[in-house]
Amino acid sequence: MSKLNKSLIVTTIILFLVSGFSIYFAFNCWQDEKAAQDKVTELTNKIEQLEQNITKNNQIIAQREKEKAQDAISIKQLNERIKDALKNNQCANEYMPSNVSDWMRNGKN
Repeated sequence: MSKLNKSLIVTTIILFLVSGFSIYFAFNCWQDEKAAQDKVTELTNKIEQLEQNITKNNQIIAQREKEKAQDAISIKQLNERIKDALKNNQCANEYMPSNVSDWMRNGKN
């Protein structure tokens, strides 16, 4: 075999090897990109779910704060009515010894 034929065969083999490695690495890159894209999609879906949960929770918090404010107003109005009702009540205006008031508050005998 001539030197030219050997050199041509070696060049062809090297070309096939380089082509094979190129295809192999390209396929691996494609697989990695596909896996990364799948992960991005999964994480995007999770973020959307979390945003929906945050919105829902914020609505619940706003409703609870509104109810709390309404309760505070109701309590204030009730306290004012109780004060008005007890304003002219002689028993309500008399001094009560601390041991008696403690007993009444704690429910102890």
